[in-house]
Amino acid sequence: MLVIMVILLTNDDGIYAPGLTAIEHELRVLGDVTVVAPAGEQSGVGHSISYQAPLIVKEVFRHELDKGERRWGWAVEGSPADCTKLGIQQLCPRRPDLIVSGINSGFNAGINILYSGTAAAAIEGAFFGVTSVAVSLEYDEHARFDKAARLACAIIRQILAQKRAEPQLYNLNIPTAALNGVPEVCVVPMNVTRYEDSFEMRHDPWGREYFWLKEGLAPMGKHATDLSSLAEGKVTITPLDFNLTKEAALKEMQHWRFALSRESLEGKGVDFSKLPMPTLRTRNKQKPPPRES
Repeated sequence: MLVIMVILLTNDDGIYAPGLTAIEHELRVLGDVTVVAPAGEQSGVGHSISYQAPLIVKEVFRHELDKGERRWGWAVEGSPADCTKLGIQQLCPRRPDLIVSGINSGFNAGINILYSGTAAAAIEGAFFGVTSVAVSLEYDEHARFDKAARLACAIIRQILAQKRAEPQLYNLNIPTAALNGVPEVCVVPMNVTRYEDSFEMRHDPWGREYFWLKEGLAPMGKHATDLSSLAEGKVTITPLDFNLTKEAALKEMQHWRFALSRESLEGKGVDFSKLPMPTLRTRNKQKPPPRES
């Protein structure tokens, strides 16, 4: 009996993002695709989840010329990680065989992986023991998501054919240059150097300060990483792991000893309710400009 692969598709750009539409079309060749994506933009939310508010879910339908109206997927008022959890536990017809997150508009490489909602959705899938792939395309105002989707699915198909039996987690980035001709695909580690970003201070019409993040570049280093390979126009694949334990330090710390005494743990009877509360002040506060009559 032929078993059809069940694929859960999500992203962080929202259910109406063109990258999601493009890769859903290509993934249908591999199996049955269930789309569960945020109702709106969720870029940069990282691995946040909703636990103090309900997840509102709405079915989204799309009209196709050859099939008429069909259910496109579910729009979730939540984060990308919420979408993965909800998709696996409630909305997929059965436990998915593969989770794809993307196609994101813009790279998710280097330490930006830690901020990425796209990567977080894939990582959440790995929590559940499902092979997951985060897919991102270099930002372009006129991005060719159709070509990127065909390329991504060709690579995903080869990943599934070669990977070990146990579930794996992958981060796939596609530079714009790779959409022309036959690109080189390389397996590289993530760049772990800090981006040289900064904050630009500005003032609103009332004289209040605010700050705008200006992203800089990350030093490339001597060895090949995702960032250096992408700069060369290569498609990059990085196997990831959500285990954040630093094994070398863990081994070293097994010999550490911690000594605590009753005296060091006893409070001194401070009544925190009587401590002065902090006050909020705005620097360089100015009066609002007069209204024109």
